[in-house]
Amino acid sequence: MRFVLAIICFIIAVGTLGTGIAERTFLASPSQVTLHTVSRAAAPVVVIDGAALNSYKQTQKVKLSGSTTTFAAYGRTSDVLAWVGDATYNEVTLNTKTGQLQSQLHSGKTSTVPNPAGSDLWLQQFVFGQANNFSIKIPEDMSVIAVSNGTMPAPSDISVTWPLDNSTPWVVPLILTGAVALVVTLIMLLIAFYHQRRTSGPRRSPPRMPKLPRQPRLRQQRKEIASSKGRRSIRSFAALVPTVGVSLLLLSGCSVAPPPTVATPTSTPSAALSAASKTPAVTTVQLQQIMKSISAIVKISDVKFDDQLVKTRMAGPALADRLANYTIRQANPSLPASIAIPAGEVQVNLPQASNTWPRTVFTVLLTKAEATKTTKASTTYTALMLIQDNPRANYKINYAMTLEPNIKFAVAPAKVGTARLNPDTGLFKLQPAAVALAYGDILDKDTAAQSYNLFESKGDTFRTQVGVASKKAAIAALPATASLSYTNSNGSGQVIVLATTDSGAIVAVDLNETETVKPVQAGAAVSAPGAIQALSGKATSTTGLVATYGDQLLFYVPAASKSSKIILLGYGQGLISAKEL
Repeated sequence: MRFVLAIICFIIAVGTLGTGIAERTFLASPSQVTLHTVSRAAAPVVVIDGAALNSYKQTQKVKLSGSTTTFAAYGRTSDVLAWVGDATYNEVTLNTKTGQLQSQLHSGKTSTVPNPAGSDLWLQQFVFGQANNFSIKIPEDMSVIAVSNGTMPAPSDISVTWPLDNSTPWVVPLILTGAVALVVTLIMLLIAFYHQRRTSGPRRSPPRMPKLPRQPRLRQQRKEIASSKGRRSIRSFAALVPTVGVSLLLLSGCSVAPPPTVATPTSTPSAALSAASKTPAVTTVQLQQIMKSISAIVKISDVKFDDQLVKTRMAGPALADRLANYTIRQANPSLPASIAIPAGEVQVNLPQASNTWPRTVFTVLLTKAEATKTTKASTTYTALMLIQDNPRANYKINYAMTLEPNIKFAVAPAKVGTARLNPDTGLFKLQPAAVALAYGDILDKDTAAQSYNLFESKGDTFRTQVGVASKKAAIAALPATASLSYTNSNGSGQVIVLATTDSGAIVAVDLNETETVKPVQAGAAVSAPGAIQALSGKATSTTGLVATYGDQLLFYVPAASKSSKIILLGYGQGLISAKEL
């Protein structure tokens, strides 16, 4: 019996040790898998579809060759195809039948594209040497775009490699089990030989006893009883040994290369853009990158007074304020600059949910200033309205405002986005297109204004700065030989209306406040203050001066059915023009 147990332990040892070693040698699965294709037709752009990149679920290593690759990036597939537009391009997709990559040419109207580097559509980009070989991990709704220089053919030889999980967690337990079984086998053999040696010595013959008379025997019917001992049991157990070996092999966790996940490739550009559901214009990470780029460019422009550079990142009322401020500070550097554009942390990201252009994004940035010897630590919230005119254009700041303290408003999550509404809609307490003039009337007339009761006065710091009280004080400070009057008008900026989650809207408007000062006596003259003098080039005038201030205003406008009032959320003001009458 001891020899039988030793044989069983030996079989277990051989099976487990052999299986463990096999898993680490000839049964081991590959450590990576590579799919490859070559584009036969030349095109200035190549797009690698997100479904092809997700043939396997691990990190994707993309290798591009066949031409000089100077740029590669990835972004949402709809954005990538929108940027490609009417240009000819090669699309790399996954063949659902063969599980291999394939390249298809999409003919377009143009055979060249501009430089895509620096586009706000990309979530990450690679240039020069990095563009030839890079690793990413993107979902199926994103794609990779690569170009040479926009004129030369894009890379034609594309391969994608995925690392595979070829770990063998059962190897160590199997080898340890086999080693233990082998030790037990040796021990059992030693015990069996020792016992056999002890029982094989000389034996004394027993003394003969007297014979007893024979007793009659009762014959019993023979029954075959299946004995659990003896040769039959050994044969039965031996028959089970192969089964145990097979079971060990089945349970050993042998790993093989998994087949590719066959995903349906995206359709052609036109079909993809028409069939895709509306998605938010930017992600929060993407917006943070955009704001860093904008902030860096505007800072350089502010130092160099570079009119052309600032136009690449600003437009509308924000640009008008900036350009006028450059002229003012060039004439008088001691005068204050326009509101700074921070690269701070994104606190609010409210993108327009749209697959078409133009696209609008509202954001609030946090800027923390550390304390100095002369100033205390401060926290500033800057509200911006950005607009992207077309897929190949970058976002530009149209409104730049300082947020009022202690204000609250409800907006949808960034992953949901919002809708941009018509300024003439009648769904709100006041038509958004009429908000600017209604508020300007309050700045001139206060409680006598027709729309005074529609606006919340509590917490409105801008009203206290430039409202009726400040205007009366300015008029009172003039000499008797001069007069001062005020008028309001709509600015040229877009009225931006973004829906909120409580059926209200965030509204950005542009209001022009014009003040006219004239001499009222013959021979009298009026003098111009610092900013007006710097912009108009006139220190005094005998005919009068006209100065226009651009007010960038941000409001929360509740739904028409709500009892709440319109709230000023933020503002920005700057002198945008000054001239002599």
